[in-house]
Amino acid sequence: MSDLPITQRSVMTLFSDSKSPSSHRVRLMAKEKDIPLEIIEVDTSEGIPEDLLELNPYGTLPTLVDRDLVLYDPQVIVEYLDERFPHPPLLSVDPISKARARQMLRQIEQEWYQLADTIANSDDEKEVKAARRDLQERLIQMIPVFEHQPYFMSEEYSLVDVSLAVLMWRLPYLGIDLPKSAKPVVDYAEKVLAREEFPDSLSDDELDMREVV
Repeated sequence: MSDLPITQRSVMTLFSDSKSPSSHRVRLMAKEKDIPLEIIEVDTSEGIPEDLLELNPYGTLPTLVDRDLVLYDPQVIVEYLDERFPHPPLLSVDPISKARARQMLRQIEQEWYQLADTIANSDDEKEVKAARRDLQERLIQMIPVFEHQPYFMSEEYSLVDVSLAVLMWRLPYLGIDLPKSAKPVVDYAEKVLAREEFPDSLSDDELDMREVV
């Protein structure tokens, strides 16, 4: 890594968790939009690195640095990147469609990703079982939405699909076993994971998620 201070570099820097869906969706978005991004994988098992705390007082991941701008809310990061690099657009310009997408993005981030985190990291067997059941049920409840249009609530691939794709990749690792009635969800997963940009977004830890199941 260059000795040049991060805030003075011409290329944006992403402090990323190699296992987190929140970090993964930023990496995937960068690949979808061909955004030059320097990725620094952060291992927080031994504490938060001082250089990250100097930029982000919460020490959370992902953290994006674009010269003097530091962002550490995942949804703010992805919306900023979509506006900063507008082609191809991943959020609709229509106010109603955009509001619905933002609401879904918030739900994915605060609910679905949190359930995935519990399944992957909790030592409480009952808590893990409940989270796995909850996430499975939420996906099953969404079957009509997956059936209705080519992508999630949209005719075109969008930021919601970016956010869901990283979750779909993790389903086998999380032990989510969908019933035959959930074929629309499985078909959707195959479609978004088959995009040519997806493999390049994966960290080594994320690649291992599919190798160990």
